[in-house]
Amino acid sequence: MTDVYRVGPPRPAPEPGSAELLRSVFRRHAAGVAVITAGTEGRPVGFTATSLTSVAADPPMVSFGVSTTSSCWPVLARTRYVGVHVLAEHQRELAATFARSGADRFAPPTSWSFGPHGVPVLDGVLAWLVCEVESRVPAGDHRIVVARVVEGDPSGSGGPLVYHRGAFHGLGPARD
Repeated sequence: MTDVYRVGPPRPAPEPGSAELLRSVFRRHAAGVAVITAGTEGRPVGFTATSLTSVAADPPMVSFGVSTTSSCWPVLARTRYVGVHVLAEHQRELAATFARSGADRFAPPTSWSFGPHGVPVLDGVLAWLVCEVESRVPAGDHRIVVARVVEGDPSGSGGPLVYHRGAFHGLGPARD
């Protein structure tokens, strides 16, 4: 890995309490990459998330954040079940597709099928869960979705995909 040196005057410090300050700090925070999916009336929706969190073990629960301006929000606001997919390091393009505004995220080359409870399940991921939504908590221009795990498959292989400093990176295979 090479060091990156900035040429020119130093960038001014972000304004205290600003969105830019938050973005500047979180560019330095490595986060796992997941895709959240939901299906309604046979039409799937999904988006890339780096906000996936394990909330509780008993009962097993997860959370993730979603913008209320996202094209997925109208479906996520009323769906009962969601899919949570932990991406593998070879799935950078899939992560980019689900992060891209206006993309047909479920068109080829995306490989998927409807799984338990009609949730779109992506193929080739490290692991996936189907979760029942318990609550949607307002948080600024986002909602924090809290969901209880009902089904899943942790049997994928390879290393995880992470997001750091504005790019996707692989960590290599796990050594369990």
